Amino acid sequence: MHHFIDEVILELSSGSGGAGCVSFRREKYVPKGGPDGGDGGKGGDVIFVVRRNLKTLRHLKKNPVLKAQNGFPGEGALRHGKDGESIEIPVPPGTLIKDAETGELLKDLTEEGTSWVFLTGGRGGKGNAHFKSARHQAPRFAQKGEPGKTARVKVELNIIADIGFVGFPNAGKSSLLKVLTNARPEVAPYPFTTKTPHLGVLTVGEEDIVLADIPGILEGASAGVGLGIKFLRHISRTKGLAFLIDLSQPDFLEHFDILLKEVGEFSPELARRKRVLVGTKIDLLESLRPLEELQSKYPNEQVVGISSLTRQGLDTLVQLFLRLSKEEE
Repeated sequence: MHHFIDEVILELSSGSGGAGCVSFRREKYVPKGGPDGGDGGKGGDVIFVVRRNLKTLRHLKKNPVLKAQNGFPGEGALRHGKDGESIEIPVPPGTLIKDAETGELLKDLTEEGTSWVFLTGGRGGKGNAHFKSARHQAPRFAQKGEPGKTARVKVELNIIADIGFVGFPNAGKSSLLKVLTNARPEVAPYPFTTKTPHLGVLTVGEEDIVLADIPGILEGASAGVGLGIKFLRHISRTKGLAFLIDLSQPDFLEHFDILLKEVGEFSPELARRKRVLVGTKIDLLESLRPLEELQSKYPNEQVVGISSLTRQGLDTLVQLFLRLSKEEE
């Protein structure tokens, strides 16, 4: 997912209403026709629409200033002005709309197809036909249209996935995502290969499970070390977490405690999410002793050993992912 954009500031304006018309009937046999000025049209709205096919906010970065069309003025013969066209802003599921100044959450857009009218257009002004009375037979005034509304918002994306991958850099997260799904993350034997979140869809029979791979987490991430903590919010909505532990590392038994601590510093609730411990790279081991040690240290955790290269253990892991994705909170 190249050029991943997860935050955008937008300047938004709805359309102003069109002015009412000042007009009088002018017909051959009606020398003193009354007022017939029509009303102005309504200004266009600003509407957010959730689109499933979108994965980033990159399309909004290109044009951060958006304005709906103004309503058209009314005309004679009681003709109503045309309403201004609204603008629809497409966003991915998991988009948060916040006040750019205060950070207040205005709307959480999660469901595909959801539409939310954020700014309504101004009402059109009334034409002079509305103001005729016994005292004012020929009113020569009409209302102006209401001005549109303007707002500055911060649009943030929280990826919605079923299972989120957590691990140190080079723990095998991207390799696992690639072998299980249709995602194509960059995979290489050096830290921080993954610099943006990646999504993949694991299909098990008739079930689709969305997996999320985020940049690796280092000890001290919650204090600003490394890249991963910035993206932890992208797995904040997951139903479960997969903690990937590289069993080929000499200090692998310390990894889960460190990772869980960093996740807990970010969100205590996220640290309590259902999880599975995945011992990776068992194809590099001389024996399964490291996996047995991991299972022995955490007897109350679900622990499975896998190799993305040889596919050993993947069937078991897939079933665990399926169970996690189906379990209720």
